[in-house]
Amino acid sequence: MFNQKIKDFVLVFILFSGFLVIDSCKEAGDEISPIDPVVPTDITELDVPIIVPSGNEPYLNLSSDYVFDQNQLRTYELILLEDSLSYLNNDPAAEQYVEGMLVFEGDTISPVGIRYKGSIGAYVGCVSGGQWFDPSGYKTCTKLSMKVKINWKDREERFFGLNKLQFHSMNNDRSQLHDRLAYWLFQQMDVPSPRSVHARLLINGEFNGLFALTEQVDKRFVKQNFDDDDGNLYKEIWPLSFEGNTFSDQEYIAALKTNENDNPNVSFFRDFGQQIASSNLDIGKEIVEQYMDIDEIISYAAVDRTIRHDDGPFHWYCFDGCASHNFFWYEEPNEQKLHLIPWDMDNAFENIINNANPITPIADDWGEVSNNCFPFQYLNSFQWSAACDKLTAVWASYESLFESKKATLIDGPLSQASTDAMLDAWANQIRSTTEEASILHDDAIPLEDWEFQLNKLKNQLEFARNN
Repeated sequence: MFNQKIKDFVLVFILFSGFLVIDSCKEAGDEISPIDPVVPTDITELDVPIIVPSGNEPYLNLSSDYVFDQNQLRTYELILLEDSLSYLNNDPAAEQYVEGMLVFEGDTISPVGIRYKGSIGAYVGCVSGGQWFDPSGYKTCTKLSMKVKINWKDREERFFGLNKLQFHSMNNDRSQLHDRLAYWLFQQMDVPSPRSVHARLLINGEFNGLFALTEQVDKRFVKQNFDDDDGNLYKEIWPLSFEGNTFSDQEYIAALKTNENDNPNVSFFRDFGQQIASSNLDIGKEIVEQYMDIDEIISYAAVDRTIRHDDGPFHWYCFDGCASHNFFWYEEPNEQKLHLIPWDMDNAFENIINNANPITPIADDWGEVSNNCFPFQYLNSFQWSAACDKLTAVWASYESLFESKKATLIDGPLSQASTDAMLDAWANQIRSTTEEASILHDDAIPLEDWEFQLNKLKNQLEFARNN
């Protein structure tokens, strides 16, 4: 399992290396007014009201495709009692839920759970406490990533079929497009992936900013992507440790995101790891082809390596042991197949032309091994070659298929015509909101800077196609 010390170390360095003080670009001119909020009249009551839906509300009758419609920029509002909002703002890193309301297109869902979210890196420079490795203190950034729990207190109704909403602040991505583009590319290559769109977020009637509304990888995600949806979903645990051993059942159970309260059985995932651990390369290929869709996993690798998702499962950070992070696994019990699911794309794309981040870059090309499979220093941290992991070595041995999938990616969804069309469409969606944020908030990205970052991303993609 990914060592928490490694995660904390990595996330903080990522943010330190990329953190910029954002200047205000407020200019004289007409103010951009946020959409008028729908505020319940009983917000001043001591308790958050319980609102019983009639059953005819769109959010009860339409699917999650409405939320993740790529052609729409929608506005969400969170309503919190002042004491509750102050409680959250006084210690965001505590990540404690408070009750509030979600207002969306005339409907109010109440109560829901609301909290800030993110690992240590999400709070560096955004809370007042002086200890970066132990974030604390009050909120100092306008935007912080937020999570809204629809199934609060065992609510049976869902929001367009969703249990939770995740609003990612994109504070580390000045193009504001990494999440959306990366997940879209995975999806275009038939890799099960979260959906992501942009969203405007208001808090108590005030415009808070532009966020990436990214699908929660949970039971609802499983139902959306797999017919066989009763299996185990794991977060950030690899089948084998970097020493080549499987983990204990308790460690696998601790990584579960589904079935964790139902006397879980982790034997399928554990047995897969044990078979890989005792195999050679040829037998390993037979095992992988039995347990996985080989086209799917090699497509995953082709996208991951082309967009340089260097903060993902193929970067084994070494600090008191070596491990990777930012991924999920799903096992289909009836199909007897395992699927690797990508996660956390804000640092993708940045190392394509050069190593822009001193921590995240992977030293090796796909399938290469350094330092005889011992940890080694590269730039400002220690890492371990991914191909030293027996499972990754098996995937990397499919050289012809990898090149074929990469060509399909570059000639298809990653082609200039394809990505320019998507990026221009999304940019047109969020341009006015980006300007709105820059006018209202001193720490929002200036419009001119954002336009520069958009063109920079296009240049990175062109480099990826040709190199």
